[in-house]
Amino acid sequence: MGWRDLLQTEDERVTAPWVGGRSLRTFDRTWRITGRLPREHGWYTFKLKNREAVLESPSEAPMGALRGFVRGYLVGDRIVPDGVRVPEEASKLVEHSERVYLLERGLDRFVRVSAGRFYEEGPLIYDSQDFPLGPEDEVLAAFEEGKPTVNSVAGVAPALDTAFRFETWRRVEAERIRREEQERREREERERAEAERRERIREQLGDAQGRREMALIDFGEAARAALRAGGAEYLDHRDSYNRNEMVVRFRLEGRRFECTCDSRTLRIIEAGVCLTDERTGERGDNRFTLESLPVVIRQAEREGVLVVFRHVN
Repeated sequence: MGWRDLLQTEDERVTAPWVGGRSLRTFDRTWRITGRLPREHGWYTFKLKNREAVLESPSEAPMGALRGFVRGYLVGDRIVPDGVRVPEEASKLVEHSERVYLLERGLDRFVRVSAGRFYEEGPLIYDSQDFPLGPEDEVLAAFEEGKPTVNSVAGVAPALDTAFRFETWRRVEAERIRREEQERREREERERAEAERRERIREQLGDAQGRREMALIDFGEAARAALRAGGAEYLDHRDSYNRNEMVVRFRLEGRRFECTCDSRTLRIIEAGVCLTDERTGERGDNRFTLESLPVVIRQAEREGVLVVFRHVN
């Protein structure tokens, strides 16, 4: 090519594939696209002036525009070139394949395609479907039937075997993702239902039944509400040695107290203070609940008959 070939004529145009960016290249020249860019990838005609290119209109791919063709099997939007064999870990396909731009719509699985470049080291641009080698239909049938390999199919080229393994891996991954997504939605639905239930119960904490429902899912909050109803301040709780029992600490009239109650019903098991009937000798602990215990303690304190068994610093 001589210097005369580099001279630009008036109203010179070029039809080229656009796959992003503001650089327009051929095998021997480069321009910067000014003004608006195409809305989507495709073939377009550009008007050229000096080193600038201006978008004119969509266009058809001109005959013979591509060079450096690569042939192989299409997987998604990537081509596995003939002769390539990917390791057993099919997820490594990306390392052994190349993306193909401007693909034709409706291409089936395991189709052979031909793709070329519009300039040296440029992206691969789809050109056409290539002639099948023979076993493609059997490989497609094996995939549809869920077979793990195509070892029983004769004449499977390395690239086709790779395409099959990757499509199989991708189907397994898609199923795993769908299953995990379903589990996530179900888990979120359970959590949302539980949160709504908690909120409903929380709104009913002023009610004895609501506090007992809350005790089944959040004992601390139920105990706090119950003691508040009796005029006491909740401090802490811990598991008792016995099943379904909780040790609760609270503050009342400037003193700290400790009792044991049923973790489901909030009924007192051991009050930590003397609640024995002097006439009958009968213990009255289990007659009271976390709501009523502070009231009894306050009354005993006023009458000067309070005896505390559990001393809490």
